[in-house]
Amino acid sequence: MNKQFVITGPESTGKSTLTNLLAKEFNASIIGEYAREYLENIERAYELEDVLNMAKEQLKIEVETQNEFVFLDTDLTVYAIWIKEKYNLEIDWINESLSKPTNKIYFLCDIDIKWVYDSLREHPNQKDRHRLFNMYKGLLEKYNLTYHIISGDVPARIKKCREIINTSI
Repeated sequence: MNKQFVITGPESTGKSTLTNLLAKEFNASIIGEYAREYLENIERAYELEDVLNMAKEQLKIEVETQNEFVFLDTDLTVYAIWIKEKYNLEIDWINESLSKPTNKIYFLCDIDIKWVYDSLREHPNQKDRHRLFNMYKGLLEKYNLTYHIISGDVPARIKKCREIINTSI
C-alpha cells in the first residue's frame, strides 16, 4: 500500500505550491488537481454534474496510482466541501469513500497567507475563507482522518510538513 499525503484546504492557501515543493524534495509523484484542468477546458459555467464528474475522475486517478510515495494536490475532501458550499448537498458516494480507512495523512493549509486572484477562485473574503477552513477541519474530524494544520510562510510550511513526513515513513 502506498503512502499518500494530501494537501487540502480552502482555495488560495498554497496547496499547489506546497505539493510541488514537497514532491520535488522527496522525489515523489504528484496527483494533480483534476478540477483545474477540467475547468480550464470548458467554455461555460460549471454545473453540479461537472463537479461530480471531476470528483469521479480525481478518485479514479488516485486509485490507479500505484506509486509507493505520492502527494495529492487535492482529493475528495475538496469536492465534499465544494458541493456543500455551492449546492448545499452531500453526496453519498463521496461520504462513503471518505469514511473508509485510509493510509492518507492530510495537510490542512491555513488561511494565513494572502488570497491571490485566479479566474477559478470564488471566495476572496477573509470571513468566507475562515468559514471554509473550519468546514475542512470539521470534515477531517468527522471522518477521523489524520491531519495537521500547516501555517506560516512557505519555508515554515515545508519545515512542518518535512517533520511530519519523516516521522511517518
